[in-house]
Amino acid sequence: MNTDQVDPVELAALRAAFDVDDGGESALGWEAVHAFEAEHGILLPEPYRTFVAEISDGSHSGPPEYGLISVAELPDDWGGEPQERDLSRPFPLAEAWTWEDEADPAEDAAEILEQVYDHGSIVLGTDGCALNWHLIVTGPHRGHIWMISDVGAAPFGAQFGFTTAEPGFAGWVRHWAESKPWYDAA
Repeated sequence: MNTDQVDPVELAALRAAFDVDDGGESALGWEAVHAFEAEHGILLPEPYRTFVAEISDGSHSGPPEYGLISVAELPDDWGGEPQERDLSRPFPLAEAWTWEDEADPAEDAAEILEQVYDHGSIVLGTDGCALNWHLIVTGPHRGHIWMISDVGAAPFGAQFGFTTAEPGFAGWVRHWAESKPWYDAA
């Protein structure tokens, strides 16, 4: 997974998976991508960066279930205040965390939980019922996809378990395009 250089093969696969053939009209464009990055103090990871600039900034077809939302949007059922999100602050997790299972959570758990939702990620879209897919844009997991729900969070990619998929945006889309269940590892 290379988050700094775009792979033309991955871009072709992304274009095919989303069946986008509108001459780039649904894309955000490089000027808007640069403005978004400057506003938030981040650099979007590849190949997502080139995808939104040249191919499409959202799609009604998946992934996820309710479609890929624009880089600057949040799902309709988002509970927090969008202005509180800080994409430039590092995403706080490095491994899966199911906070619902904790009988006696640590005192700082509420603060970390707030950071999970609001720091270092953009929301790609929702599978409904407060299950959202995030692309990490800041911190050690930059470029990885995370599933974040109301009960826990888990990274997506074979090296983390749960799935046979390759990591990152291209791996996540490829896995969906092949009609595989999100978590298909035995």
